[in-house]
Amino acid sequence: MRSLSRLAIAISLASAPAAWAGESSAIDELIEAARQEPAITVYDSTGKIIEQAEGFTRKYGVQAEGVKSKAPHTLERIIREAQAGNIQTDVAILADAPAAVAQLLDTGFAVNWFPEALADTISERYRDPLAIVMAPNVWTYSTALHDSCPIANLWELTEPEWARRVAMQDPLGKPSYVDWFNQMAQHGDEAMAAAFEARYGHPLDDSEESATAAWVKALAANAPLLTDSDSNAAEAVASPDQQDSFIGLTSTAKFRDNANGMTLGICEGLDPWLGWTYPSIGLIASGTQSPNAAKLFLYYLLTEEGIAPQAQDGKISTRSNIALPASEPSGIGALKAQLFDYSPDTAIDDWENRQDWQELWMLNYRR
Repeated sequence: MRSLSRLAIAISLASAPAAWAGESSAIDELIEAARQEPAITVYDSTGKIIEQAEGFTRKYGVQAEGVKSKAPHTLERIIREAQAGNIQTDVAILADAPAAVAQLLDTGFAVNWFPEALADTISERYRDPLAIVMAPNVWTYSTALHDSCPIANLWELTEPEWARRVAMQDPLGKPSYVDWFNQMAQHGDEAMAAAFEARYGHPLDDSEESATAAWVKALAANAPLLTDSDSNAAEAVASPDQQDSFIGLTSTAKFRDNANGMTLGICEGLDPWLGWTYPSIGLIASGTQSPNAAKLFLYYLLTEEGIAPQAQDGKISTRSNIALPASEPSGIGALKAQLFDYSPDTAIDDWENRQDWQELWMLNYRR
């Protein structure tokens, strides 16, 4: 499927306007070409895209409109527009890498583009599909109740002491969580097994399918408090009136609320990881009338200026030479090495295994 989609994309590029040619053109040439094209519309799940589109227009003189839209709605929109031959969406930033690959790239409804001018600062793992930012999700505790994180190992969350005291979004309603399970099983299972042995002094029973699967089953069976939002998970952990100790899984964006009385702290040093990242994938709609403007917008998001609005929420640029601002409230920039990093190049495997991980969670979850 993947090879066929690449062929389809190559054909679409060959038949697209001449502006598609020469991806290695200098950025100034790209800017000049973009200025000759119609305005673009960009969809993203964060409201920051509105500010980013305005900044793009000011910088380059190329009109762009940013629209906040959840990933499922954006996916459906692009698919319908492609099927109808009426392209209105030019660029999509999707916080659902597996769906972006399976439903847009592998169908030819969208294309991937990587700015070769940035090859020295973007790892190959982030290029196909193009990951713009990595959004950290971290294990948290209340700094009002503890001087430091009360756990040192992820396996502790499966123990009786933490029964009904782990707050997180429901994996059945949050695809990125089951994608994370699959990514750990693929790329981090040895670390999960080592963490088990470090905690209990003996290896994990080899009858388990994987260390990750064993942990997921045990966590689900320990009756975690499941929420429908990051905000509710954060409040369960660190609201100003919280007297009970919880461990929570939240995005670093929630640390903004510490300025309003929340007491979130990151579980620094947690074995094997204090959290994980999830990508936002940047794609260009096949058939856009503004291919150069679309490319330029992706390039802009990969600059320090372009990503700044999202960096304030702790979202990490995939460019190695762009650091988070000192004002970012969680401090995750200094702890990046302790994050399990998502691999976009295996996203299709996450898509193919979502249902299996959802079923594993559902079968083992206890209230």
